[in-house]
Amino acid sequence: MRLLIRALFSLVLPFTIAIIIPVLVILGFNNHLLAFDSALSGAILAIGTFLIVLGLGFVIYTNQAFFRIGRGTLAPWDPPKKLVVAGAYRYVRNPMISGVLMIVLGEALIFASIELFILFALFFIVNHVYFVYSEEPGLVKRFGDDYILYKKNVPRWIPRLKPWKMGEKIK
Repeated sequence: MRLLIRALFSLVLPFTIAIIIPVLVILGFNNHLLAFDSALSGAILAIGTFLIVLGLGFVIYTNQAFFRIGRGTLAPWDPPKKLVVAGAYRYVRNPMISGVLMIVLGEALIFASIELFILFALFFIVNHVYFVYSEEPGLVKRFGDDYILYKKNVPRWIPRLKPWKMGEKIK
């Protein structure tokens, strides 16, 4: 039962940003689906759908990695006990946030919603400031030299082309 509660709480934050707030925005601003009557609108629908599916994959994977490898969750009261540098974390330091951003951007495209684009931008800005001034200094304190090496080799937001391996030096 405790494991189930931990798993559910770890999904509350991304679910709120990626689903609940966008639904409220769409309902509150009377947005509607694009009129899919052109090749461009069909391409936008395809790109938006792709981003949502890819983002959902990132959210699910990173939650599982935090739980299995890190022995914690993304919730601030139950952070990972071990530094997670596997899978998507070998390409980019924040795949969870990247996944949520992909979902919101996909929704903004599908619903042609400037309000969801604003949510996307605000969510990115808030997270960038939080990671630079709070999260990363905290990770340096918790994981020391391992995190410093990881931080020097793996970008914060734009993924590397090749996966990084722990212990690999900067090229």
